[in-house]
Amino acid sequence: MNDVRKSVEALFLETSVAKMRQSVGKIVICLGKLTPDQVWSRGAEHENAPGNLVLHLAGNIRQWIVSGLGGVADTRERDVEFETTGGIETPQLISLIAGTIEEAITVIESLDTERLTRIHTIQNRTPSGVEAVYQVVEHLGQHTGQIIYATKQMAAQDLDLTMPRRR
Repeated sequence: MNDVRKSVEALFLETSVAKMRQSVGKIVICLGKLTPDQVWSRGAEHENAPGNLVLHLAGNIRQWIVSGLGGVADTRERDVEFETTGGIETPQLISLIAGTIEEAITVIESLDTERLTRIHTIQNRTPSGVEAVYQVVEHLGQHTGQIIYATKQMAAQDLDLTMPRRR
């Protein structure tokens, strides 16, 4: 029974890491198809630009995984993630999100049963380690989809991010 739990634990961690790498790859492709103005373009005041979503994801991932599970000080300024309207170039955004995800992956790959099952305090919530990883992977996937959708609209093209289709 213990061996089965270890294999399920390993599968959960490996799958989480793979999904995070898959998402960041899609984000990098999207950012590369946008002009600097499009990266910071909002359809309306209440919407977020792809650049804001990247800042938000980096802040969230750092807060939940690097800080929440990894023990690094939480220095997140969430409002800045949404208030920013430019001034950060695409290569910097790519470096930020890719670097943050790699930091988080280092923490995730180091998690053991005790840290996965322990209750943590993150954003005034009390998730287990499993919940924290799951929240980040799900949140990353949701915003990656928004970045993809915005990029398709602004670039006016299919991004070929899935299996090839007949055209």
